[in-house]
Amino acid sequence: MKQKLPSTPGPIGVFDSGYGGLTILSKIREALPEYDYIYLGDNARAPYGTRSFEVVYEFTLQAVTKLFEMGCHLVILACNTASAKALRSIQINDLPHLDLARRVLGVIRPTVECIGNITRSRHVGVLATGGTIKSESYPLEIHKLFPDIKVSGEACPLWVSLVENNEAQGDGTDYFVRKYINELLAKDREIDTAILGCTHYPILLPKIRKYMPESITIVSQGKLVADSLKDYLHRHPEIDAQCTRNGKCSYYTTEAEDKFTESASIFLNEAVLLHSLNIPEIIGDDIGCHRIAFAVIDQITSASVKLRQIQLETSVFFFADSHRCISVIITQDRKCIVKKIRDHNTPQFSRFCRFIRIHF
Repeated sequence: MKQKLPSTPGPIGVFDSGYGGLTILSKIREALPEYDYIYLGDNARAPYGTRSFEVVYEFTLQAVTKLFEMGCHLVILACNTASAKALRSIQINDLPHLDLARRVLGVIRPTVECIGNITRSRHVGVLATGGTIKSESYPLEIHKLFPDIKVSGEACPLWVSLVENNEAQGDGTDYFVRKYINELLAKDREIDTAILGCTHYPILLPKIRKYMPESITIVSQGKLVADSLKDYLHRHPEIDAQCTRNGKCSYYTTEAEDKFTESASIFLNEAVLLHSLNIPEIIGDDIGCHRIAFAVIDQITSASVKLRQIQLETSVFFFADSHRCISVIITQDRKCIVKKIRDHNTPQFSRFCRFIRIHF
């Protein structure tokens, strides 16, 4: 049964697993300052880059659904991992059940559309998270438009952590920026264009420019996504009419408010009106909890080493946020019972955490 969603016009939703999407939102607001926006960061379950396709899809769908419930008719996935692992499934499989009139857009397609006009050698490099590189979304999308371009990718697993821990300008960051750039260029010496395929990476631009050869054009996503959205709204007046225009922007996070405010200052030069959402508010009802539980249980039971440590009829705890966790009880027939637990400080919690801890 379809959910009842608000039918009146509302803000444009912008979602990211962490803080990097703020770089996209900033450029969108520069290009389209008159519109209203809601930014939702699933910071409590970040990063998404190392998670499986199934888990990223579940988390992204929960966030998109929440933004729809908050009145958004258009949602931008300002996250390369979510765009790579979840966007197409949501567009094809979920929007027909949620609301065919609503739209969800990503950041990869707007980025690759300009590549054909930038590269001269037709050799392009992509610096991104492990999840985005593994998905091969950039080579697939580029080859759809420009089949003659050769694409090489390099995963940069530490760059996001360096940014979010406010080490973007630290001396130690130079080593890892230089390392991943050199590894990318070693794969193809003819690269003349490098895509920053993660919304966190523009914060590292001073370091990236320092170690990237001057002959290579660095492509950052923010302005490209903003220009693409502006064009999209012009070409789709029916969607544009559903977006309110009061020049307001609200920020929501699944993390503690003070932590978000502190970290967001790296990406924004303004005070933010911040609201906090608990994970159960994002998940929804118990059905949502079960969907997450089964997705994670499937991963557990496929790992024989971990499975041997978990006895049947035993509770396994999953962090939801700093105050809550979900208890999953594995039964004899491999079904699971999901309970929401508020207090982590119990002997049972400490004991079972020795067996397995899966953060999300």
